[in-house]
Amino acid sequence: MNTYRFQVVIEQDEDGFFVADVPALRGCHTQGRTYEEVMENIREVILLCVQEMREDGMEINPNFPEVIGIKTLEVAV
Repeated sequence: MNTYRFQVVIEQDEDGFFVADVPALRGCHTQGRTYEEVMENIREVILLCVQEMREDGMEINPNFPEVIGIKTLEVAV
């Protein structure tokens, strides 16, 4: 059994839902009503995505793309 470490980007949408995305796994995202729920959901989705990639013979590279940082930028227009 392999162990992978993935970066997960978590945002909160305008309706208050938490949205999680794994940039290293295309199409690997989910949502939840609470932070705890979205974390549980993204673990399940990661497992499904990795399993599908293995079945398709695809390489699993948890380090690409790497999230460097998120900043808030104010712009006057």
